[in-house]
Amino acid sequence: MDPRYFSLALNRVKGIGLGIKRNLVERFGSAREVFKAAPRGLTRMQGVGPAMAEAIASFSSEKAVMEEIEGIDRLGIKLVAWEDSAYPELLRHIQNPPLLLYVRGEVGPGDARSVAVVGARRASSYGRRTSRKMGRDLARLGVCVVSGMARGIDTEAHKGALEAGRSTIAVLGCGVDVVYPPENKGVYQAIMQNGSIVSEFPLGTQPLPGNFPVRNRLISGLSRAVVIVEATERSGSLITAGFALDQGREVFAVPGPIDSARSAGPHRLIRDGALLVRNASDIIDELGIEPLERPVSSDSEESRGEGTRGAPGPISGEASAIVEALGCEPAHIDDIVRKAERPPSDVLRLLMTLELDGIVEQRPGKWFVRA
Repeated sequence: MDPRYFSLALNRVKGIGLGIKRNLVERFGSAREVFKAAPRGLTRMQGVGPAMAEAIASFSSEKAVMEEIEGIDRLGIKLVAWEDSAYPELLRHIQNPPLLLYVRGEVGPGDARSVAVVGARRASSYGRRTSRKMGRDLARLGVCVVSGMARGIDTEAHKGALEAGRSTIAVLGCGVDVVYPPENKGVYQAIMQNGSIVSEFPLGTQPLPGNFPVRNRLISGLSRAVVIVEATERSGSLITAGFALDQGREVFAVPGPIDSARSAGPHRLIRDGALLVRNASDIIDELGIEPLERPVSSDSEESRGEGTRGAPGPISGEASAIVEALGCEPAHIDDIVRKAERPPSDVLRLLMTLELDGIVEQRPGKWFVRA
């Protein structure tokens, strides 16, 4: 029997919590030995009753497990069990660590130089730009960037790390064979080549809403610290921050515009004691991580034309009225016309000029936002 079978099978047994499964593996030495034990021997473990012992003894999904092993081999996926030496040490010691990790890319994700960067899916231009720079600068300093590959802040953090040519870890709320969101296929492929795609969910698991809060404890568990870039008051990113605190990790928050709903989460965290951060150096200095290299300062980047579109020239008086009509949130063309008190044709002309100068971004449906 393939030795991976027993870990996959135990992972699939219903009605038994991760803590008890882990205790069984620790008590008997391996998942194989758990299945070899008689039900009476299993019930000698604290918390294991006759029903749980019977669920293990009568496990009957052999076909599903063998099909999963075929998929694992076909896709080159690596399995890392809790008892394996390759299992990440940071993750091993959290409450209820996964019994099994599915990994595409490098094995052994998560170490003392890992930092998570997470935030809103519907990120603002400010949030996306900040997250990408944070990911890039952390990576340049030798930090492995961990995130969830969700739209918005997560994706930008991964892209920043990839731009720096360093490793990044994407923790999924679905199977590692499922690309979600689908538009991130290119990011997914790039991370496989320079990092890790990680999940605790069996192959083929779809990205159901209930999977993501479960996934979030892995993001923080694989990291020394968690950085929240943008988050509303009810954002899932705040769940990640809560897990980080429970796991004894540091929580950092990036401040944002006071009139943006996406700033509510980071500002609340800062009020409650999270560390305010302005840049990647703030994070590694607080964590005591020795940098591999210092990131280029913002002034240097602008002088060399890196990381920006170039500094825009002076904004004319009529264009400045359009900029003033834009807040931190996307605004529809009709609202901009009303606030600017200009003819629609003039507003569209000025918006096009501002867009070409990199000052304004246009979104689908004639929505505009400050870049």
